[in-house]
Amino acid sequence: QVQLVESGGGLVQAGGSLRLSCAASGLTFSSHGMSWFRQAPGKEREFVAAISWSGANTNYADSVKGRFTISRDNAKNTVYLQMNSLKPEDTADYFCATQRDVSPAYSVTEVGFWGQGTQVTVSS
Repeated sequence: QVQLVESGGGLVQAGGSLRLSCAASGLTFSSHGMSWFRQAPGKEREFVAAISWSGANTNYADSVKGRFTISRDNAKNTVYLQMNSLKPEDTADYFCATQRDVSPAYSVTEVGFWGQGTQVTVSS
C-alpha cells in the first residue's frame, strides 16, 4: 500500500528555516506529482506547494511564494519542502500528499493519499 512518511518538523524562531522530507513507498514515485498541505490549529487544511513528476513544474500558495521551495529526488523516492524566513503564521501540521493519478494535488478533494503529518512551530 502507499505510504508517505514526513519528517523534519520542529520548533524554530521567526526568520529561521526548516527542511521537511517525505519518503514515499508503494507507488511508482517518479510517475506521480507530489504536494504539501498544512493545517493550522482551528483552521482547514490548505494547499502549500506542488511539484510535477519530473520536478520541472512547481506551484506555490501565495502565502509562501518566495520563501518555500519544493523539490524532489526520484532516486530516493523523496520530496522536500525547504522553508525559509518562517513566520509565526506558518505554524501548522504539514502533510505530504499525492493523487491516485500522476498529477499533483492542488486541493484537499484531489488527494488520494496522505502522510501522517509533521508539526512545525514558529515562535515570535
